[in-house]
Amino acid sequence: MASIKLSKISKNFADTNVLKNIDFDICDGEFLTLVGPSGCGKSTLLRIIAGLEVQSQGDVLISGSVVNSIRASQRDLAMVFQSYALYPHLTVRRNIETPLRLRDLSFWERLPLLGNLIPGRSEKIKLIFNDVEEVSNTLKIGELMNRKPGQLSGGQRQRVALGRAMVRKPRAFLMDEPLSNLDAALRVHMRSELAELHRSLGTTFIYVTHDQAEALTMSDRMAVMMDGEILQLGAPDEIYANPMDQRVAEFVGSPKINLLPADVTTRGDICFMDRRVPGLSIASPGPIMMGVRPEHVLISDPIGNGIEMKCEVFHIENLGSHFYLHCILSGTEYRLIVRASPKQAAEISIGSSISIFINSDHLIYFGSNKIRIFPSQSEQLTPKTQDNIKCDPKVQPAIGL
Repeated sequence: MASIKLSKISKNFADTNVLKNIDFDICDGEFLTLVGPSGCGKSTLLRIIAGLEVQSQGDVLISGSVVNSIRASQRDLAMVFQSYALYPHLTVRRNIETPLRLRDLSFWERLPLLGNLIPGRSEKIKLIFNDVEEVSNTLKIGELMNRKPGQLSGGQRQRVALGRAMVRKPRAFLMDEPLSNLDAALRVHMRSELAELHRSLGTTFIYVTHDQAEALTMSDRMAVMMDGEILQLGAPDEIYANPMDQRVAEFVGSPKINLLPADVTTRGDICFMDRRVPGLSIASPGPIMMGVRPEHVLISDPIGNGIEMKCEVFHIENLGSHFYLHCILSGTEYRLIVRASPKQAAEISIGSSISIFINSDHLIYFGSNKIRIFPSQSEQLTPKTQDNIKCDPKVQPAIGL
């Protein structure tokens, strides 16, 4: 096992700056996911850690030692690729054995006929066989050992690729979108298997994906990358609940967070559609964005301080256990998504007009620079539904909504 430290890593391809001053630590035994849209630099960063790319500046440290000048083959890291990279002409057993044969057998011992005559080779082959059997039992691929990759399904090939990485007992596993070639149902299954495998091995995992669902479900921590930068690093539930950047809020979560334009008056009132968000104030006046997750928009009576509005349903998504209602706020072009239970959705159809309520405790705010704004508490106000209070920058509203 190993801890990995990235210190001020940058990477340029000609005039293109792909990575910009990446700096963070990966703890020993941690499952860390690098997540972000295609082209954000996450695979390049993984290849730098593996030693397959050379950074333009900065240091990679493994267990406290700088490895910038150490070749990939000597870093004792195992990489699992998106394409699996299996040898098509070899059986599953020989595919898994190959890293051990290259590492543990000399050139002469690897020769098909002469190798058998070298003293000590048979003992090495026996140890390799035992290691491969142990891995095959862990991954439950024992019945596949005599097949070739062309005879395997996508999920089976993925297990073989994992087995080839595991058999070396590396200090860390590096995985570059290993599930992206699988169908949706198999991806869900393999997510749980990878998480269970990490817990059983206790080895450091660094996992690259563009699928935020994989990052949320498997990681101890996740790093959200965009445009070559780490926007936020933390536990999945913390990043989902408390995004520090508007781009993080939009990327993490499915369906996307609802974002609505609002304004802060000179008195600090937060105003949306000429209505004040009660109980809160922001010191700096100007335009802001107001975000709320679909599950926090209520189709029910108001609870606490917040905003009640009317909207029209133009699309309904049935996910079985719950529904997503796509709505347009009455009198505007603003769209938002509302989560509804099957019981609530049974009474709603496309074209229905519904009342929704957003508790101000669940609202989050972003400035014009897309950075999170934290409002302060103003006086507590009693909600008064169906009142359209004008949000005048010169007059402090006396009551809530």
